[in-house]
Amino acid sequence: MRRRLFLATSGLAPFAALAAAAPVQAVASFSILADMLRQVGGDRVAVTSVVPPEGDAHGYQIRPADARAVMAAGLVVVNGLGLDNWMQRLVRSAEFKGTLTVATAGLAPRKLPGSTAIDPHAWQDPRNGALYARAIGEGLATADPAGADIYRGAAKRFAAEILRMDAWIAEQFAAVPPNARRIITTHDAFGYFGARFGIEFLAAQGVSTEAEPSARAIAALVAQIKQEKIHAVFIENMTDPRLARMLARETGAVLGGTVYSDALSVATGPASTYLDMLRHNTALFLAAMRG
Repeated sequence: MRRRLFLATSGLAPFAALAAAAPVQAVASFSILADMLRQVGGDRVAVTSVVPPEGDAHGYQIRPADARAVMAAGLVVVNGLGLDNWMQRLVRSAEFKGTLTVATAGLAPRKLPGSTAIDPHAWQDPRNGALYARAIGEGLATADPAGADIYRGAAKRFAAEILRMDAWIAEQFAAVPPNARRIITTHDAFGYFGARFGIEFLAAQGVSTEAEPSARAIAALVAQIKQEKIHAVFIENMTDPRLARMLARETGAVLGGTVYSDALSVATGPASTYLDMLRHNTALFLAAMRG
């Protein structure tokens, strides 16, 4: 009888362990934040990205499925700085009761030259990416206190990996003369990257893809590309490629390939993680600068 009782009670243990190990449901506003959540959260976290890979987070249109995901979540991570205000409205309308983490909280934002407007693309400076990782680690620790030490340790390791990538990128650009460090993209998403590594990024479109560039802005950019003999124009994965193709046609510059600014690639693409995105973009920018 005692043996049977032992077997019966021990048979419950795996089910109890499974119940205790139910993953934290976490929602990120877009794919770059979702990857950071996965890197820090590991197996303890089930991550949903509202805006999918290759999707545009600027002015995203909320769907009913997004509200359901937020309502079921224990943690929501947003970028802030005006990029994903729609997500913060969704959090309020869904009456979200869990932990809300703003990844850019406490970060010094970049203002656009000659303007009071804030550039929201802070993750493009890897040093900021390390701050994102730590903020996400703290958000997970609040949402799941039992795993707090695990999350903080993972965030520390991920931040260190991001900073190693930052050092590698700086080393690559160090060999490029400053007057060759000019890049054309379709919208102004690489300002933080440019400020960090001494690169001038020119774009016909502003920091948001919702604003159409004016004919005057395009004409001025075409003239500058010709005057400064800039070699390549880059298409961003989540923007309409017609603008980049037109700039290349009008100036004689070549299309330098697809870079990733506001969204990661699909899993089979070249930029399916934050670190892969930084590595991929760096390689293409270097090739263009070297002509």
